[in-house]
Amino acid sequence: MCCTRIDQDGPGAGQFEPAYLAFQRSGRLKLRAQQLWDMMSACQLCPRQCGVDRLAGQTGFCRAPAGLVVASYHPHFGEERPLVGIGGSGTIFLSHCSLRCVFCFNWEISHLGVGKQATMEEMAQMMLQLQRMGCHNINLVTPTHYCPHILLALDQAAQQGLRLPVVYNTSGWERLEVLRLLDGVVDIYLPDFKYTDGDMAAKYSAGADTYPQVVKQALLEMHRQVGVARPGPDGIIRRGLMIRHLVMPNNVSGSCEVVRWIAENLPKDTYVNIMSQYRPSYKAFDHPQIRRPITRKEYQVVIQTALEAGLTNLEIQGLST
Repeated sequence: MCCTRIDQDGPGAGQFEPAYLAFQRSGRLKLRAQQLWDMMSACQLCPRQCGVDRLAGQTGFCRAPAGLVVASYHPHFGEERPLVGIGGSGTIFLSHCSLRCVFCFNWEISHLGVGKQATMEEMAQMMLQLQRMGCHNINLVTPTHYCPHILLALDQAAQQGLRLPVVYNTSGWERLEVLRLLDGVVDIYLPDFKYTDGDMAAKYSAGADTYPQVVKQALLEMHRQVGVARPGPDGIIRRGLMIRHLVMPNNVSGSCEVVRWIAENLPKDTYVNIMSQYRPSYKAFDHPQIRRPITRKEYQVVIQTALEAGLTNLEIQGLST
């Protein structure tokens, strides 16, 4: 992979210090990592709370081992514009998943666990390489079941000069106890808000019927920690909450309820990416309600509802059908 340096230190970048640096200097980052690591002995990292001893080699629902498994890492130019900038978002795709949606387009990674084992030092070097390549952030994709490993790698990378904000790119299905241990570590939360109906969550995300109430509590906690995401003078977001919602066919995701809840419970200028790119993947073809793309009308209804609810910071995507 090329390591050519791209100058991404635009206006506003020089004044920013990522949250985790203060924790690293004080030693608290390593202490938080140890608290999360201890949770793996009877694993409680995600809302499924399998209780398996990952440290002894057992695997739970997510199938993640005690060690770290990384699918890939590289500058990503398909993320939200305020994360991509000119240098890209420095994504690290982590293998396995605790939610395992039937329509996941990354199913080889999330369901099958495709990837390679890596040490925390190797992950730290990935972060540093992405920084050298000019990425604007370190974007950790599907991080929940690897929280301890991430904090340990971050501690090592910070000692070696990492200065990029950390993006916690999650399904939104997060335990409050874990999120509170990430307070002061994560700079940007990038959660999905997938469903408002527990029956839909159970049907399409492997029995996760508690998803709606869990994600709502998680979003409130994430906002408490990092606040509203606002770009710097260079257009790059370095701190804040950025919510994604994928509009699905036949109102499976409860999209209008999603945007209304956000408008009623979070600031009206909360960053919300209303995503139009749903395409049936993996096992979605086995389910009649989700075996087609969404229509232009389905998407437009959600946009109109969001605007009527008073949301002012929307990322709206085009739709060709």
